[in-house]
Amino acid sequence: MKWHEITIGTTEEATEMISNFLHEMGAGGVSIEESGTLNKPRDTSLGQWYELPLNDIPEGQAVIKGYFPEGTDTVELIDALKPRVEELKEFDIDTGVVTYEAIEVDDEDWATAWKQYFKPLRVSDTLTIKPTWEEYEAGEGERIIELDPGMAFGTGTHPTTALCLQTLESVVKGGEEMIDVGTGSGILAIGACRLGVKGVLALDLDPVAVSSATENVRLNSLSDQVEVKLSDLLGVLKAGEAASDGASGLRVTVPVDLVVANILAEIILLFIDDVYQSLKPGGIYIASGVYKNKETDVEEGLIASGFRIVEKRRDEDWIAFVAEKPQEG
Repeated sequence: MKWHEITIGTTEEATEMISNFLHEMGAGGVSIEESGTLNKPRDTSLGQWYELPLNDIPEGQAVIKGYFPEGTDTVELIDALKPRVEELKEFDIDTGVVTYEAIEVDDEDWATAWKQYFKPLRVSDTLTIKPTWEEYEAGEGERIIELDPGMAFGTGTHPTTALCLQTLESVVKGGEEMIDVGTGSGILAIGACRLGVKGVLALDLDPVAVSSATENVRLNSLSDQVEVKLSDLLGVLKAGEAASDGASGLRVTVPVDLVVANILAEIILLFIDDVYQSLKPGGIYIASGVYKNKETDVEEGLIASGFRIVEKRRDEDWIAFVAEKPQEG
């Protein structure tokens, strides 16, 4: 089978939104390669192994590839994609000088080739992400997240995902109930359970992500602890309010102890009040996916909604906020 490979040159800041556009337009798969220049250090503090050599993509730039089936009109697709990418500037997302290219490739050139580069990855002091197709023996005290990301976001290799997992490790005490907003592959929900969280409600508006997360939860034998639901946070809150007996029928009880969101800052800013409502007094909100140019906006939004900033953790140009809902009284 032949596939059409659409290659977009842009900035690292714009990769998640453009990748999402490609998924929405019917891509059978999306890959992202970010800058690997020699002046961009690689973190090996946890024993990370990098299979790919440093590339020549300029610092701050990225290359996104989307794969579409035979019969796709690539000219029409790119023409439809261009205005959506251009519109990102209205949200203060710097796309840089965007380039587009389309070629035809064989099925075997991409469908499984990427898997050879996704190796077991130590992302925190105790958490290791292990692709389901790789053999790996855990060391003492090591917690394993089995993962097959499929077409959903979240392998742990992106700084925002690693930041979230590292932050969860520092925050989780054990026995908490958590909501994971924009769960993607389910990696944060699974990692949270490995760290001692009692129950997780994992939400996503993308049916592909819901399917992927559900399967990954099953692969990790956590179906009794993690509920994956096609919904946003507001929908969950409204469902709880509408329940005549005060119960929403969910596996966790809202308000919860912990909320995690690894999504773009522009989306985080839209539902901060909903997060505040969904947390118990003293509850913690971990908001990741924040690029450096949105740090002030997110911080001000959190404070305006009543949160207290406990900590800000950084990885390259990305920030994860740890915010607390103050105790009543």
